[in-house]
Amino acid sequence: MGLRTTLGLLAGLLLAAGAATAEDAKKGGDHHGEHFDACAKACAMCMRECESCAHHCAHQAAEGKKEHLRTLGTCVDCAEFCAAAAKIVSHRGPMSGTICEACAKACDVCGAACEKFPDDAHMKRCAQACRDCEKACKEMLSHARASE
Repeated sequence: MGLRTTLGLLAGLLLAAGAATAEDAKKGGDHHGEHFDACAKACAMCMRECESCAHHCAHQAAEGKKEHLRTLGTCVDCAEFCAAAAKIVSHRGPMSGTICEACAKACDVCGAACEKFPDDAHMKRCAQACRDCEKACKEMLSHARASE
């Protein structure tokens, strides 16, 4: 079998699997799907907030506020975990649980770092997005494990 044929068959199988999943969801068979979707959305939102907050921290550090350097790093790292989690969870990949465990931990660390600046509205928003994402990941994990 040629490469084009193999790729065509693989693409067809993936489309069929996606259609089956969508059909199951319409029939109510995918009762955990809403948690995966909520998790993917929370991860994407947290990624955006963390990237914005990292930019904010860079400006703060440039103005001499060195205490923002650590938070700059936690925000950059957290954004990367959230981006990966949003992608994997959105297609219900087999590594969803693994990335969500890591993402929840990253969000916990980043949220705690940003909470050290309670008077900074930008960092407060980031901390809240991290806490929301952490919660969504943990909820998704509990539902994913229940379906195994």
